[in-house]
Amino acid sequence: MLRWIFALLLIPFLDAVLLAVIVTQFGFLNWVGMILLVVLTGLVGMLLVRAEGRRTIRKMQRSMAQGQPPTNELLDGGLLIAAGAFLLTPGLVTDLLGFLLAVPLTRVPIRMALKRYVVVPYADKKTGGFASGGVWTFGFPDEDPTRDVGDSSDGETYDLGEDAYSVDDEDAYTIDFEDERPDDGDDEDDPLAR
Repeated sequence: MLRWIFALLLIPFLDAVLLAVIVTQFGFLNWVGMILLVVLTGLVGMLLVRAEGRRTIRKMQRSMAQGQPPTNELLDGGLLIAAGAFLLTPGLVTDLLGFLLAVPLTRVPIRMALKRYVVVPYADKKTGGFASGGVWTFGFPDEDPTRDVGDSSDGETYDLGEDAYSVDDEDAYTIDFEDERPDDGDDEDDPLAR
């Protein structure tokens, strides 16, 4: 959690340092020009996010009409929302991050990495492996498949055949399940009696 707070504080600091360096290094670009550059990149970025958002919605509708879940389109929509937030934040670093998330050429690898390292592990954790198909269908996960179950040299497993279940000891007992209710003789007349 502390890492994320540090990263969120680092981005505006980098923006301020980069703006100061650009204004002091380039004489033709003063503070007014820098502010116009930041506003212009924000406006161009918002137009790009708007166009990409419409394209993503059309792709989502198309995949739903074909009966397929729109997982990639939903992730693209989330990345476009983040891109819009970065582009609305003044600064060149945030604009660069926003453009990286808005342009499809760079958004697709970011989406694939997000899906592989965040979405699938989270879904597997919540569903016990059913989301990605990593479930055990036979045996136990830690079982050695080459081990013979019938052999028990380590004292854990014993092969019990059919005859091993009979008990013929002198300590054996039987349970008599006879009816212990008193016989009144009325059972023959009563159709509901057992």
